[in-house]
Parts: sequence; structure tokens; C-alpha cells
Amino acid sequence: MDHLVQNWKVRKPVVSSRGCIIATQNLIAGEAGMKIIKAGGNAVDAAVATSLALSAVEPWNSGLGGVGFMLVYLAKEKRVQVVDFGPISPSQLNPADYPLTSGYTNDLFTWPSVKDERNVHGPNSIAIPSLLSGLSLALSKFGRFKLSEVIQPAIELADKGLPVDWYLTLKIATAARELSKYPDTANVYLPGGFPPVTPSGMLLERLQLKGLANTLRQLASSGARDFYEGDIAHSIVKDIKSMGGILTLDDLKHYQARIVDPINVDYHGVQLALAPNHSAGPSMLQTLDGLRDIKFKVGNPDANAFLAYASVLREAFKVRLSTMGDISEVGDLRDPACTTHFNVVDRDGNMVSLTQTLLSVFGSKVVLPDSGILMNNGIMWFDPRPGKPNSLGPNKRALTNMCPVIAHKDGSACFAVGASGGRKIFPAVLQITSFLIDHGMNLEDAFHYPRIDASGGEFVGVDYRMPKEIVEKIESKFPVKLEELLVYPTNFSCPSGVYQTLDGQHYGMGDVMSPWSGAVTE
Repeated sequence: MDHLVQNWKVRKPVVSSRGCIIATQNLIAGEAGMKIIKAGGNAVDAAVATSLALSAVEPWNSGLGGVGFMLVYLAKEKRVQVVDFGPISPSQLNPADYPLTSGYTNDLFTWPSVKDERNVHGPNSIAIPSLLSGLSLALSKFGRFKLSEVIQPAIELADKGLPVDWYLTLKIATAARELSKYPDTANVYLPGGFPPVTPSGMLLERLQLKGLANTLRQLASSGARDFYEGDIAHSIVKDIKSMGGILTLDDLKHYQARIVDPINVDYHGVQLALAPNHSAGPSMLQTLDGLRDIKFKVGNPDANAFLAYASVLREAFKVRLSTMGDISEVGDLRDPACTTHFNVVDRDGNMVSLTQTLLSVFGSKVVLPDSGILMNNGIMWFDPRPGKPNSLGPNKRALTNMCPVIAHKDGSACFAVGASGGRKIFPAVLQITSFLIDHGMNLEDAFHYPRIDASGGEFVGVDYRMPKEIVEKIESKFPVKLEELLVYPTNFSCPSGVYQTLDGQHYGMGDVMSPWSGAVTE
């Protein structure tokens, strides 16, 4: 490595309880979900409350303008169901409005460049926002509480505003160039034209997400369909059209999240439920099939295990890149940690694994002035080149990288896991899943053990803390690039998980390097 400068060892504590645990990238959001548990809610109620709270405390990763997938394990039914609220392009999208230019885009996916990067940021990069539809569907089918009840913690957090700590300053500063292009966005996130900073030694300043609290209150009083057919819908479309965008009232009105069956696979005696369709679930299935005949040894993964991981991941991404059109062969250029994932297990053994996203950091970079909603840039998931499996088109579902997983065995859930981090998500989920099942590792050890990333591109990324013999084994077959495990940029994905033992003891872990991550207990 030519710039190995950060010399530290970081650990995050595992938490345990016989009651509910919420493991998330943001502890404050997890605490919001726990309020609903203490009021009598179940895992789904808590997940919806946590999801809504994230729009107020981690707005650059996900929120009301986003999309996602939720896996729900129902202990009484002993099965997993999927709430699919993935991204769909607007009906008025015309691929001809996204002409190619020279070079490559400089964001998450290195697609060939589109004129004015209109597929990457701005009003024409916005896919139909589906989060509210998915959350309300999950709540009505599997929850105990109403939206008006589980949304209250999010309203309180939005009223308070974002605490301006060093991590918030970092996240805004890294996106400041793009945020400054949109006046209403800059008005929120770049007060005075600069990233907000709390002076050293002073009480944390607060950044007000203008309009968001009132929008949440409107949802509490009018319900989720107001977002798709009522005053909020009209406000969203009015603001987007005023910027030259193409989202219509019909796009919102006709959007409906759906409940679908997961991909179910028996992997070494454990039943794994994966997100289906336009997620990373099918690629995860391919890698599991590739590992099925491997004889792993119990204990820390050895060189042969990591060589097997690298091999099946490389093969899966060859298929993914050539037949699904997810990302180009050039690879990612920027920090990919722009999604959020969290997991819930309640005292009854119900589990939720939920991944939600705006896609890029700060999504489209567009904050709608009336509602205060930060919108996704889901159009960037599509290949701007015509004639590809995932090419741009109207009313089309985009292929995403989200990979929530729930494992169950003998009529009881074992663990829920997932991650943020773009194309690096499912390689991390695969390895942690194997650590837990094949190597008998506990949750804490699995999350702290070094990983690789083989998500396309020329090199296999290897955590530089990896034992030398493992690095040499991988190098015998693939080009290797040693990477540091950092807060920024995130060279590896940001996972979280919950685990349940046979006797009903629960454990939770957040990402080791995410400053705000962790798990909260009942």
C-alpha cells in the first residue's frame, strides 16, 4: 500500500438480551424503534419506527424519498416474507433525454457519462420514492400499531434537528460540491455556503431539516397514501416539475409496494431467506451454490476459505455484470457507503432485516423546498447504454445491490444480517453468513474478523490486517489490493446483524467502523 497511515485497532461491543434488540448504523434511530417496543409493539412496528427516524438522523443515506427491501420472519408462522419497495423509473422517462457523452460518471457506478450527469443528480435522476408504501404495507400486514403512532419518534427527532458533530461535518463536506448546485439543498446543508461545524468545546449546534417535521406530521394525520395521492403527492410533483423533472402524479398514485416470497435456500443445514428479483439475492444464491461442496473447518476462516470466497464472488460478478447490467466493469470510484441497513429481533423471536437507500450519498442532491424531502437518484441504477439488460426505460424496475438475509433452522430464526456499501454489500453478507454457519463464529467475532471484497474490477480487495498466508493464497490466483478498514472512505461495506440462540438469548452488532452504529436493547 502506498498510503498506510492510520494505525489503530477498533472494536464495537456486542449487546445481549432476552428481549428486543435493534442493530443499526445509527443508535438514535434504534432508540426510536425501541420506544415502540416498550409501548407494546413487535419487531415490524419497531422497524418502521426506526426507518422513519433515519430520515431525520441519517438523511443522506435513506429517508422518505428512498426505496428498499424488508425481510420479515414471523415466529408463529415460521416463515419469511419480503416487502419489496424497490425502485421503479417514472412513466415519462425517455432514454433519448439521457444522451451519452465522453468519459465516465464519477459517482458510485462508473457508467459512461450522460449529458449534465442528469442520471446521477438533479430532478431527472429521481426514481419513484417507494419507502412509505413499503413501510405502510409492512405495518398493516405484520405490525400492531398505526403509522400515526410509530412516526412520533421521527417527528420529535426532526423537530430537534441534526446534531452537528464531526461525522456530520465529514459527510456534508464530502458532498458539498454537488450539494451547492441546488439552492434549496444548499440552504439546508451548507448554511452560509459552507459545511456546518460546531466550534471545539462548544455544545453541539443543530442543523434544521426544513419542512421535514411538518411533512411527518402530515403523514401522521393523513396517512401514508397522502404521500402518493394527497397534498404531499401534489407538493412533491409540483416541486420536481418546477426543476424540470419528469415524476408525475400518476407515477405516485399507481405505485404500490408488494409482498413476495423470498428466495429460499438450504445452506449447510440452515434455511436462508434472500431478497428476490431486482436485488443482490440471486447473486448471493449463486455464491452459496458455489460454496455448497466446500468443507470448511470450524474456527477462524483459513486461506482455503478465503480463496473459495474470492472465487465464487468473482464468478458471480461476471454473471451479474454481463447478464444483469448492475455496474460497469470499470469499478467504483467513490465512497460507496450511501445506504443503511438495520435488523430487529423481538422477545417473541420475530425478526426483520431491512435495507433502505437513496442510492448515492445525498441521493439526487435535491431537497424539495415545500416538503423538505431529500430525493433518491435511483435512475443511476440503470445502464445509460441502450440494449442492455438493465438499460434505461420508463416504468422499469432497477437492479439494486441490496441484500438483506434472514436465517432460520428447526422452526426458529437464527440471525438477520445485511449491509450498506453499494456493490460491496453482498460480498460482506456472504462472508459473515459463512462465518456464522460454516465456522461457528459468534456474532462479535464474525463482525470483527477481516474480510475481502471481490465485487468486480481487476483486484480482490483484502483487509491489510489479514494473516499473511491468506493474502499469499489469494495472490496465487487473483491480483490483490490491500485496503485499510476506515471510517472514510469505506473500503469494505458496513454490516449489522442480530442473532438468536436456541435458548432464546439475543445478540446484536453494528458496523465496527461506523461512528454512529451499534445495537440497543429492550
